[in-house]
Amino acid sequence: MCWIPAYAGKNSKIIETKFVDIILPLSIPYLYTYRVPKEIDHEIMVGQRVVVQFGRGNKLYSGLVKNVHTTPPAEYQAKYIDSILDEQPIVNELQLKHWDWMADYYISNLGDVYNAALPGALKLASETKIVLNAEYIGNAVEELNDKEYLIYEALEVRNILDLSEISEILSIKNVHKIVKSLIEKRVVIVEEELKRKFKPKIVQYVRLTEFANIEKNLEKIFEELSRAPKQLELLMKFIQLNERYQKPKPVNKIALQKAADTTSSVINQLVKKEILEVYDVVETRFNEYENELNDKKKLNPEQQTALEEIKTQFSEKDVVLLHGVTGSGKTEIYIHLIQEVLKHGKQVLYLLPEIALTTQLITRLQKVFGDVIGVYHSKFNENERVEVWNQVNNFEHTASSKFQIIIGARSSMFLPFSKLGLIIVDEEHENSFKQYDPAPRYNARDASIFLAHIHGAKVLLGSATPSIESFWNAQQNKYGLVELNKRHGGVMMPEIWCADVKEATRKKLMKSHFSPLLMEQMKEAFENKEQVILFQNRRGYAPFMLCEECGHVPECKNCDVSLTYHKFTNELRCHYCGNHKKMPACCPACGSTRITLKGFGTEQIEEELALYFPKVKVARMDADTTKTKNAYHHLITDFEDGNIDLLVGTQMVTKGLDFDNVALVGILNADTMLNFPDFRAFERAYQMMSQVSGRAGRKKKRGKVIIQTYDPYHRIIRQVIEHDYEAMYKNELIERKQFNYPPFYRLIHFTLKHKDRDVLNAGAADFAYHLQQKFGNRILGPEFPVIARIKNYYHKNIMLKVERTASISKCRELITEIKNNFESFGDYKAVKITIDVDPM
Repeated sequence: MCWIPAYAGKNSKIIETKFVDIILPLSIPYLYTYRVPKEIDHEIMVGQRVVVQFGRGNKLYSGLVKNVHTTPPAEYQAKYIDSILDEQPIVNELQLKHWDWMADYYISNLGDVYNAALPGALKLASETKIVLNAEYIGNAVEELNDKEYLIYEALEVRNILDLSEISEILSIKNVHKIVKSLIEKRVVIVEEELKRKFKPKIVQYVRLTEFANIEKNLEKIFEELSRAPKQLELLMKFIQLNERYQKPKPVNKIALQKAADTTSSVINQLVKKEILEVYDVVETRFNEYENELNDKKKLNPEQQTALEEIKTQFSEKDVVLLHGVTGSGKTEIYIHLIQEVLKHGKQVLYLLPEIALTTQLITRLQKVFGDVIGVYHSKFNENERVEVWNQVNNFEHTASSKFQIIIGARSSMFLPFSKLGLIIVDEEHENSFKQYDPAPRYNARDASIFLAHIHGAKVLLGSATPSIESFWNAQQNKYGLVELNKRHGGVMMPEIWCADVKEATRKKLMKSHFSPLLMEQMKEAFENKEQVILFQNRRGYAPFMLCEECGHVPECKNCDVSLTYHKFTNELRCHYCGNHKKMPACCPACGSTRITLKGFGTEQIEEELALYFPKVKVARMDADTTKTKNAYHHLITDFEDGNIDLLVGTQMVTKGLDFDNVALVGILNADTMLNFPDFRAFERAYQMMSQVSGRAGRKKKRGKVIIQTYDPYHRIIRQVIEHDYEAMYKNELIERKQFNYPPFYRLIHFTLKHKDRDVLNAGAADFAYHLQQKFGNRILGPEFPVIARIKNYYHKNIMLKVERTASISKCRELITEIKNNFESFGDYKAVKITIDVDPM
């Protein structure tokens, strides 16, 4: 315990000095301990952000308080924290428990989890620049104290100051409170905030002054304004919009200007005359749902039985897997479960693998739940994400609680829930739930199960094609299992046909990349005014360019991969590092003009379909066409409304989208999925083909699916045609047990990177040797991956297979020890190591 005497004498009062352990937004193994200044020690709380100095240059960071205690650090002299940024915690204790588990399980640091969890606008650093607010009214300087006025004067001369310069001007170390006060008074703004820090949405409203609001005074004002017709007209328009003599309504300043067809100068004149006053209101960035709410739909007998089984299973188990075929009405079951959870005042997290799915689902759920739904994903800007964060953090159950239901992609799992009652993981098999870079490389499905455990909540995993691991857990009685084997409304499962591309090519019947069967069925669908989806899991126009004279294929200068041709921009582009160059007119190696494009992507399919079906409206959904926030929404809405007849897409179109009028789905190249060098290739191929097939014939009649392949008798293709998930599962389980793969073993994947191939080879061999000393024959590698160099770094992979019964904490301990020893060796300090637990 650390203490200081407040004053000398026999009645000396002993005051404890508080210390705090801080999570810094850096990938460092330990927490750093700071001392709390006496004047703010009563304000400090776990979960608040504080400004602290760290490192040689005393750079400032916004860290997070993890623990408050009275024990000073033994290894170093504790620095003081500079200031507290939050009045109340922005992260709660339940979140911190979850962060601890993630750091431990995924072998990462708490700083990594902190960076992944918090929106960027809640993280600050000392590069912050302070500038004068252009909207600040200069004659209000009397509001400023002496120190604030000094900064104000300095900014008038120098225009821009950083925190260290302000510290020099004032001759004090801790300037954050003074700067914060100036920001609150709107004297200054933070330059970085203009780009990425959180600013509440402030809307200006207009009202009558206290004087003008008195009836007899208002009559005099009208008489006086008779000589100022524009001002009089604006005042009349204000009273009309305000409905002053009925139930007064707030009047938006911009709306008043438009209604009166005038400018802000006229309003300002009335403000000067003390007739009107302008005031600020902080408003939400999210539109209110104004339509009437619908009652939830009545479930059919199969759905009702499934719902009752889920409730029964929840009484015994915390996790239940709902295995329901595509189009079986799983979402309606979710809606009924959500409604029951809301009645108990709890929050619901609805996880989706793809942002595209939120567009359709939010519309569907808002019709039932209205404004209690919030959406959270990476396409939102920083201000919108912080607003959702704050709403969830301040959640209190009332009839109109905002954001009681959160729909989002994997990052929504980090929101500060306090009363979580249910987590729904829809399409739980999707690898989009896996975070690849940066650390922590977590799987949101698995991490959400532990999150629910902390909250005492339930988890419902839903899928038509569950992951092998989840289905195995259900078979082992670890999870509950509920099955839904019939499509809603009695619609039959789609009829799946195989188009033999090898035979059609031999007979010269192929039209570009389309088999005769696919062309015939597309033509029939368009004649019947029905829609078509074509799936090709490769974006761009063509995977590579080839010189027919010398065989040269242009490759990326930074990566060991060929450049993909994008016709829209007429560029060859690398999909790994973004490097691009213009399409050459001749071969860069031999100068020949005999260059051709090989393979095909979504862009080429879109172009060729327009030639074969000139009257059909074709659109494309891939990473190139959905870069903007609302791009998904526009594409999906246009397809739903019938403005698009044919949708070409990558795996985005496979994930749970629900369209009424899709009669035909075409899978253009099944073989690339089946022949991918990965132990999960068959499982993923089955899932992807089954899921995209499920988009056909969901509402009206039986749909059709055509799979184009060179091997129509492949085991997986036959199982897709027969809708036989269990046969695929059993076959996969036999192979995985034989070769020690999940679900029987846990995988930990190491990737070592260095710009020098020889240094990497030596380092990887040494690292693998030390792993083998601890783990024996559980180690595979090191080996170069399929693409050995990315962004000028050579890669080598090592895999560790660990029994399910082994302690992950003990594994972490051994791995961390080996990694630290390796990185401390001079020759390998520049070798980067990434660790991926449960790789996908």
